Amino acid sequence: MSGIGRRWQLGVFHALIRLAGRPLSYALADLVSLHYTLTRPSVRQGCRPYLDHRFHGRRGLRRLADTFRLTRSFARILVDQAALRLLGRGEFITHLQGRADLAALLAEGRGLVIVTAHVGAWQLGMAGLGGLERPISVLARFDAGDESSPFQAFAGRDFRVIDPGAFLGGVPDMVGALQRGEVVALMGDRAWGAGGGTVAVDFLGGPVPLPFTAYKLASATGAPVAVLFPYKAGPDRYEMHLASVIRVPAGLGRAPEAYRPYAAAYARALEAFLGTHPYHFFNFFDLWAGKTGPG
Repeated sequence: MSGIGRRWQLGVFHALIRLAGRPLSYALADLVSLHYTLTRPSVRQGCRPYLDHRFHGRRGLRRLADTFRLTRSFARILVDQAALRLLGRGEFITHLQGRADLAALLAEGRGLVIVTAHVGAWQLGMAGLGGLERPISVLARFDAGDESSPFQAFAGRDFRVIDPGAFLGGVPDMVGALQRGEVVALMGDRAWGAGGGTVAVDFLGGPVPLPFTAYKLASATGAPVAVLFPYKAGPDRYEMHLASVIRVPAGLGRAPEAYRPYAAAYARALEAFLGTHPYHFFNFFDLWAGKTGPG
C-alpha cells in the first residue's frame, strides 16, 4: 500500500497526535481510510489478493466493507507507530504471551529464531521481547536517517538491525548471533535480500512462495523456531502471541524442498492467527501471483 499519505498529510497527523493524542487521530485515520477505500482503486487492488483468499466469494458492499476494515486497521497501526516516536514508549503496554516457553527454548543454549509476519505493528510487538534478556537481531531494512521509520524508537537500544542487502543476505551475522545463544527475528511471509530463497506452500487455499531462511538457519545451528504474531488487543495494548514452535532437524543442507514442511507449518500457524484476527494482515502484495515482492 505504497504512496498513501503525502508529507503534509503526515504532518497533520503528527501535529494532531502531539496536540490531542491518539483518540482524535484515530477518528481522522478512519475518515481517511474511508476516503481511500471509496476513491482509490489502487487501495482496493492492494487489499484484493488477501481478501479474495481470506473471504472467498465476497463481493459488492461486503467486499468494500472488508477493504475498509483492513485499511482502517492499517491506518490505526500507523497512528500508533507515529505516537510511539512522538510521545514515547509509555503510550503502550506490550505483553508477551508464552514468555516462560521462550525462556525454556533459550535455555537450551542454541539461540532462538523468531519468525513473524506483516501483521499488527510487529515493531511494537518486538518491544515485548526485551524480557528475554538476550541480545536480539532483526533482519530488516532500516534507514537510520529516516525519522518516520518505526524502528527509530527501538534500533540500537532494544535490538540491532541486520541488513538483508549485506553479504550473503546477512546470513553470516545471523548464524553468529545464534551460535552466541542470542535471538534472531525475521519475516516468514516475504523473502529479503540475497539469501532469501523461497519454497511454494499452500496458504489460504492457494500456493505462495514463502522464504525458508529461518528454517535453514535452524537446521544449521540447532536453534528452535518460535512463530510469534503481534496484534493490537486494545487502545493502549499489544499482545505478542506465541503461535507455534517448529523444530527443524540438523543437516538438511541447501535444497529448498527439504524446508517445505517447516514453511508449511508456519503457513498453517499464520492461517490460524488470521482466522481470529482477519483484519491484521498488512502484506499488501499479491503472494498468490507466485513472485517475491519487496520487503
